[in-house]
Amino acid sequence: MHKYQNAKEKQLEKLICNCCGKVFLVENGIVKEGVCSVDCLWGYFSEKDGERHQFDLCEACYDKITGNFKIPVDKISEKELL
Repeated sequence: MHKYQNAKEKQLEKLICNCCGKVFLVENGIVKEGVCSVDCLWGYFSEKDGERHQFDLCEACYDKITGNFKIPVDKISEKELL
């Protein structure tokens, strides 16, 4: 869950894991920990047509949830750009 100091400028003040409630370390609007942010716009054939669902997960909650998947998450190594 994102909390902004100024909604117009979108300066991030606080970020909270929607699953466990952990508060992420945020400095100067930058998250200093790993976070999984999900943004899903549900389509026409769903029961949630037209709804946008957004949530954030800490790494521990992400691992717990994805660890129960019947088909594992695709993992692709990426190098940081300089």
